[in-house]
Amino acid sequence: MALLIMRIGVYESGMYKQIKESGVSKGNFFSLFTNRRRFFKYMNSIFIGLPIWFCVGILITFSPEFAKALNVSGTINAGEAVMFCYIGLVFGDFTSGFLSQYFRSRKKIVLLFQILTSLSIVSYFLVEGANASLFYILTGIIGFAIGYWAIFITIAAEQFGTNIRATVASTVPNFIRGTVIPITFAFQIAKKYLGILNAGAIVGALCMLIAFYALYRLEETFAKDLDYVEE
Repeated sequence: MALLIMRIGVYESGMYKQIKESGVSKGNFFSLFTNRRRFFKYMNSIFIGLPIWFCVGILITFSPEFAKALNVSGTINAGEAVMFCYIGLVFGDFTSGFLSQYFRSRKKIVLLFQILTSLSIVSYFLVEGANASLFYILTGIIGFAIGYWAIFITIAAEQFGTNIRATVASTVPNFIRGTVIPITFAFQIAKKYLGILNAGAIVGALCMLIAFYALYRLEETFAKDLDYVEE
């Protein structure tokens, strides 16, 4: 409720006010699909977040099953794994945001955190025989590594003109959350034939490769002039 009240005092964007009286189409979601360049830019903006929801939707959600396959001693509770993961994610978001401002780059920081995510995923599959405490610590480390959510949304918003910027910023998070469905489906199919560890490793590697490529295809947006519209 406090946040909703505080929003009343937030000023409207001057750039948005300038186009308000113009004939430019505003908030047209379907315009993201009518232009090839715009469409792929939108898709790449979504795909850089794939590792976040692979880690949360697969590694953390199925942590009891993974822990059993890895012969982790002690009982692993999925709820506690989620808690430690999100504690790490909070610190990761603060850190990635600070580093982005300090180094004046969005892409470099996302790349850094994608590399950290890759290393944490590899570590996850190498903790065979560990105790429950170490396993929970690792879930926190994974959470920190995927803590580039705020920068991920910022990059997506800064890729597009003022007339559809808010549309992109509000839809990209929902689409990337929705990718949990195909990710989980692929994981369950692979698990039937390859076992839980191999399935997790393969799906995770695929998500990371797509995310790295998507980031490579996006432009650096730090300090970019955002005073333009999408025709």
